This record gives sequence, structure tokens and C-alpha cells, in this order.
Amino acid sequence: MNGLASDLAEAKALAADLAERPCAARVALCPPSTLIWRMAEAVKGSAVEVGGQSCSAEPGGAFTGDISAAMLIDAGAKLVILGHSERRAGHGETDASVRAEALAAIAVGLEPIVCVGETLEQREAGQAVEVVSRQIAGSVASQMASAPFAVAYEPVWAIGTGLTPTLEQIEEIHLAVAAALREAVGEAASRTPILYGGSVKPSNAAAILQTPGVGGALVGGASLKAVDFLGIIRAV
Repeated sequence: MNGLASDLAEAKALAADLAERPCAARVALCPPSTLIWRMAEAVKGSAVEVGGQSCSAEPGGAFTGDISAAMLIDAGAKLVILGHSERRAGHGETDASVRAEALAAIAVGLEPIVCVGETLEQREAGQAVEVVSRQIAGSVASQMASAPFAVAYEPVWAIGTGLTPTLEQIEEIHLAVAAALREAVGEAASRTPILYGGSVKPSNAAAILQTPGVGGALVGGASLKAVDFLGIIRAV
């Protein structure tokens, strides 16, 4: 829940820098729904894509306050983050609801980024692999094999805390996610990026992105300023 019209200058600065110095990374910004249309217009013609932060599993109707996948596309979005830990914890989203949202997204051509991750208690109990594998099985439908999507591993205890798992822990979970994806969508798992999210910043981005199994980053607070986000993008 960050971003006002005045912050569009950061998106424009990001797009301008990438136009001047192109990079191999695919770059997207996922602002709150109030800014999607204006941000899409602000970065139009650039390498920066725009996405949403959530969407309803319903295509439309009497669901006051919700936003459908078709509405996100209509506003200029190409991607949508689903099942973020804050949505799961604060809004009661479950694996089943995330699965339904993902299917709704791909039905209209919106690319989902499905989030999974363990809490600190689950990590300390040695359940991290079990938890994320179960979340993949419940959140990723076999029908998604025919559409582009990504998965983001975000250890809940590392989001916004400044804490980061060791590279060995990140590799372990990413390999577990890859295995669970193969069970869920078969061969399509090989072309599905597995992103890491959780206190990614310019100082640790290179090491994380070079870790086996990591196919990108889901960036939180460091994406709010162009200079910080660019420091991560340039680490690719």
C-alpha cells in the first residue's frame, strides 16, 4: 500500500535509465490499483511492464471493493502478484483461493506470479520445504501449464525485516519449489521462473541472483526508489 501520483516520477526515471542503458532483465512494477493506468501510461513504449498486486477469482459482478483480472488488463496490467504472504495472512487467502485467482488471471491473458513461503515458526520447526511444496501443490493448477506464469518464494520472516536466508537455504527451497512445480505442471516447470523475494537490496542482489535455482527477484521496499531498484536490476 505504497504509491501516489507523485511517485510516478520514480517509474519514469526507471524507464528512462533502462532506455539509456538497456539490460537483459525483464522488469515490471506492480503498483496499487489506483496507479496502474497512470503508471502504464507513464512507462508506455519502455521496457518496463506493469502489473497488479492481487485480483479476484470472479470475472465480475456484485463484489464491491474487488478487482477482476479483466479490469487489471483493461487498466494496462500484464501481470498480477497472487497469494502474497500479506494477502494470505491479512485477508485469509488460501492455496485454493490463490489457485482460483491464478486460473482467472490466465483465462484473460494476465500472467500470474504465485507467491509461497514459510513463517519463522515453520522454518525453525524444519518444515520449510514441506510448507512451500504443499503451497505449490495447492496453488498451482495443472491447467496453468499452457500459460506463462512465475512463482515467487518469499520467506515470510524475511519480508521487510532486513533478515535474509543464507544462500544455501535459498537454494534448498528453490530446488524444492522446482520439484513441486514439475509435479504440478510437468515439462512447463522448466520454463517457469522461480523468483526470490524477501529483503532483496542492491547490496545482496548479485549473490542471490547467482544462487542455483533463482530465476529473478520479487522486490519490495527497494523497488520504491528508482536508484535502489536499478541497483538490483543491474545485478542480473
